[in-house]
Amino acid sequence: MFETVTTLRFRNLADASTGVGARRVFLVGDNGQGKTNFLDAVYSLCYGASFRGATDAEAARHGQEEWSLAADTRAGPEDPPSRVTVSFRAGRKAAALDGKAVPDRKAMIERNPAVVFCPSDMDFAQGEPERRRFFLDQTASLVSPGYLDSLRAYRKVLRMRNQSLKDGRLDVLEVLDEQLAEYGTVLRDRRAEILGLFDPVFAERYEAVSRLGIRVGLEYRPSWKPGTGPEEVVAALRARRRDELALGVTLSGPHRDRFRFTREGGDFAAFASTGQLRLLALTLRGAQARFCAERTGRKPLLLLDDVLLELDPEKRRRFMEGLPPHGQAFFTFLPGEPYGDYADDSTMVYWVDDGRLSDTDRR
Repeated sequence: MFETVTTLRFRNLADASTGVGARRVFLVGDNGQGKTNFLDAVYSLCYGASFRGATDAEAARHGQEEWSLAADTRAGPEDPPSRVTVSFRAGRKAAALDGKAVPDRKAMIERNPAVVFCPSDMDFAQGEPERRRFFLDQTASLVSPGYLDSLRAYRKVLRMRNQSLKDGRLDVLEVLDEQLAEYGTVLRDRRAEILGLFDPVFAERYEAVSRLGIRVGLEYRPSWKPGTGPEEVVAALRARRRDELALGVTLSGPHRDRFRFTREGGDFAAFASTGQLRLLALTLRGAQARFCAERTGRKPLLLLDDVLLELDPEKRRRFMEGLPPHGQAFFTFLPGEPYGDYADDSTMVYWVDDGRLSDTDRR
């Protein structure tokens, strides 16, 4: 659990240390006041990176060139406090746990796993295949630290192979074909395994909130046929050599995998209403957090950014009642929302105005 969050020159947030030692923290304010930026600060302290897609330099307050974040955390009531910091100075980002540099963000993910719910999650339901692959990779990385190593190894070889295709380096391609096939088949098989485990978790949660009465699930469609080994993949790659050299890009592999939402064997997303798609995206995140808790025994931190606005009252109630296991949750609300309905005696409520958090409503 996060007990304090300290921000310095981060986005539009005031330089301050804010106590957040409650299981639920509500941030209430009008748009553009800094609610999402505070969630991004918490997320950055969990992952060492923003969930907003901006560069590190862009996270600095206007007119500034550096920023820093810090948090005091505690795994459990009886555990000693720990301090995590993330900073950006002189064009470089650094992270530390209890004063010791973190060379790999995996250590941060394992220590403070977090799941963020935000409006852009709609891309998972109706966006490009790349966004769905991102979600699957993120889910797999939360429950399997080794998955991230496999993904990095594949991406590194893929970059080298694409460059060799552009340069026409046939001698190098012979070696890279084998490496791509080796890393790629491992990644494909791991994706299939994890999606198979995740599918029932997602399907159960979607039905619990939607009450659609028909199972909506997930189907993995790998670029390379399931069951094919590295040798067969290498042969397939070389059979397409002429086309790939002409285009300068690798035409098959896990970077072109797809997965879709199914209903009675068909493509659910292709015919779903906007409301059903919005609920689909929201449920994906809830299932991701539940899956993380079930597979690892670690309850993730939840960050929910204006995601209840578009749900009708009944679906909103069912979603809140079915929140996945979590150690702590941060919510953002507009002033007119019924956030009081979701609070209890231990909930902390902050009003956010021009980057400043106050426990007093100053309107």
